[in-house]
Amino acid sequence: MRSIALIISFIVSLSAPALAQKTEIAAINAKWIELFNKGDFSGIASLYSTDATAFPPGSPIVHGRAAIEAMWKSMAEQIGDPKLTTVDVRPLGPAAAREIGTFVLKTKGPTPQEVTGKYVVVWEKIGDEWKLATDIWNDGK
Repeated sequence: MRSIALIISFIVSLSAPALAQKTEIAAINAKWIELFNKGDFSGIASLYSTDATAFPPGSPIVHGRAAIEAMWKSMAEQIGDPKLTTVDVRPLGPAAAREIGTFVLKTKGPTPQEVTGKYVVVWEKIGDEWKLATDIWNDGK
């Protein structure tokens, strides 16, 4: 009986950090959407690490917060109403995690269209805060 309790305790100790990471990352994703909808691209950039890299589809690699801020500001002229769904968060150690998810957004213009896609984010814990370190996405399922 004692060995079963130890095994259960060990499994819980392994899954608790992953659950905490997923909860914290979900909160940051909600903040990202809130900031995007308010047009606060400086706020969005602050959610990224200072040396973050973004890989927007069909565009050059974007390095650093200032460039990421400009990228999202430019993209917001063409898209809106983003929604993110986290599919999986996997710990990569105590200060890193990998998130896989899907998104839905709408194009702007006379005939808005819904766009769906998927993304991968590598998160880095800096101090007590999770920051997006690597962000890549594309359309399609």
